[in-house]
Amino acid sequence: MANVIIIGNGPAGISTALYTIRAGIETTIIGKDFGALGKASEIENYYGFSQPISGEDLVKEGIEGAKRLGVNFISDEVLGLSYIDQLVVNTKNEDYTAKSVVIATGTARNTPKIKGLKDLEGHGVSYCAVCDAFFYRGKDVAVLGDGEYALHEALELLQTSNSVTLLTNGKTPAIEIPDFIKVNTTPIESLEGQEALETIIFEDGSKLSISGLFVAVGVAGSTDLAKKIGAITENNKIVVDNNMATNIPGLYAAGDCTGGMLQISKAVYDGAKAGTSIVKYLRNPKSKTPQI
Repeated sequence: MANVIIIGNGPAGISTALYTIRAGIETTIIGKDFGALGKASEIENYYGFSQPISGEDLVKEGIEGAKRLGVNFISDEVLGLSYIDQLVVNTKNEDYTAKSVVIATGTARNTPKIKGLKDLEGHGVSYCAVCDAFFYRGKDVAVLGDGEYALHEALELLQTSNSVTLLTNGKTPAIEIPDFIKVNTTPIESLEGQEALETIIFEDGSKLSISGLFVAVGVAGSTDLAKKIGAITENNKIVVDNNMATNIPGLYAAGDCTGGMLQISKAVYDGAKAGTSIVKYLRNPKSKTPQI
């Protein structure tokens, strides 16, 4: 049976699910919290509500409506995307396969304010281990982060790099780190290098000579996930066509992660467009070739 997995349980993800489930397609949403909407105390500019509604309540209403129609919900953290005969969504607890996947996780990216970090992006600072590990074969690298996503990136890098150090930037690791991964919890002062990253300077004056730093703070963002499978991104947005399709067959994106107005109404429209496009794609995969 054809199925779709939607990453993100906000307006874009829920809207997508309403169209796919009503078309008889097995639909699963993987999400963990209420995202940016969870911080909105009052929303007054969305159709259908005579009184202000909180972002959290709006998301809850959407989830309950989707559940009523038969959408399956999984509470888990998505760590990556891959392809093995089908699209595969890698989470903290399990891997899930699908004929089609939708990224609807918003635009948030956790980038700590460390001197030199922005200047060295693309010159030793990366946000995707799967994408850039090749360039650091046999070299010493580090991963910046303290959670499941950081550990996932570190394990990926261990396959090709000489050594991998997990840098928590002053935080206590949120998870248990295997003994074979080095951990440094000292707060970071700055990154230094002439044409590329060479040294990490810590607040206590100590230094770490390094060739690459992979930023994996918090959870994997929308563009992080897209890059892992080769989807085109631009200016921290996922590039899609008029059908919300990426350049990867079966992979779609909707909502804030595709750019434009960062509004609920736009996210809902994107989801509706993605949902109807996925129905057509799954009924006849050969009829849809991404034009990106």
